[in-house]
Amino acid sequence: MSSESVSVSSETQPILLLLSGPNLQLFGEREPEIYGSETLAERVARSLRAAEGLGWRLEHVQSDSESDLVNAVHNARRRAAAIVVNGGALSHYGWSLHDALASFEGVIVELHVSNPMSREKWRSDSVITPIADGSVAGFGGLGYELAVEAAIRLVREA
Repeated sequence: MSSESVSVSSETQPILLLLSGPNLQLFGEREPEIYGSETLAERVARSLRAAEGLGWRLEHVQSDSESDLVNAVHNARRRAAAIVVNGGALSHYGWSLHDALASFEGVIVELHVSNPMSREKWRSDSVITPIADGSVAGFGGLGYELAVEAAIRLVREA
């Protein structure tokens, strides 16, 4: 599991967990015509800047293992106020990730770099969508900033 806690200094800041699913560490190399040339590290940096700018701390976990992502969600319970999740292929069949997210009491924003509705039929079904407060899809790397902003605004408006 590649787990990094990317954060700013204050422990009193609310926490947003950014989850990155299988193969997303290949951003920038894998199918750039679909996913763009920006790396995962660059997208996480975008997310960090967006969160910091709104006074939040960002933690990022990337893993090719569904169990690692489930554990990250469990560890975020009663600690983080929001989760932005780009589940990669797990978005379409990761029922244990779905169940873990369903147990999270904060805001959940689903993120897709491409637009799954304009791709293969199997990508149009998401197991995360039913438990997410909203989805950001089809905006490439910009989607990371948009999803972080949306999650924070939803928490603030609750």
